[in-house]
Amino acid sequence: MEAPSRETSDRDALDREWWLRTLAIFQAPRAVFAALRSDAPEDAEARQEPVLALVLLAGMAGVLLAPSTGRLLDESLVDNSMTVVAVLVFVTGALYGTATYWLGGAALYVGLRGAGSTGRYLRARHTLAFAAAPLVLGLVFVWPVRIAVYGSDLFRSGGGDDGAGNVVFKAILGAIGLWAFGLLVYGISVVERWTAVRALVAIGLVVLGLLIVTFPFLIPLASR
Repeated sequence: MEAPSRETSDRDALDREWWLRTLAIFQAPRAVFAALRSDAPEDAEARQEPVLALVLLAGMAGVLLAPSTGRLLDESLVDNSMTVVAVLVFVTGALYGTATYWLGGAALYVGLRGAGSTGRYLRARHTLAFAAAPLVLGLVFVWPVRIAVYGSDLFRSGGGDDGAGNVVFKAILGAIGLWAFGLLVYGISVVERWTAVRALVAIGLVVLGLLIVTFPFLIPLASR
């Protein structure tokens, strides 16, 4: 009985360690990304729940930034209720976050491999998830204030969310987006032990690959 108990205790301690690292991403990102180099099964398992939380919350933040969300209450099928908006943002955010985690992680993995990485697909996905942490910060601290100020006007066309105040909110959210991008570059450089330039090259390969894949679909749209 002692061995299983000790094993459970060690697993719980490792779980707590990764939750603390998730919070530490804002203060000590180097230590967090360096820890992602571990491919040990127990480490990968311990960070599954923090990664899931980051993916879902960052997905919600991404959905809130989408232009279509700003017209959500224009639809006659959508009740003029913030509760409905919250449910839709949660559901679509979970789907968007999950898709970005798997597909965006795959694209990042390909870009990293193209730049010379020997890391696993799992590590690329987790690097992407932890780099999205600033979006979660915006979701928790910026969006509640913005919604408290403008309410449902944020989710309909021609609402009362115009003016300098909302420009400030948009600037803050834009800065958070740049922070997340910079954190991704920094995270790649730490995990792979690369320079920032090489990390940018890897991201550039991702963008180039996505453009090549989507280019045939963009031509008909541009000709309209």
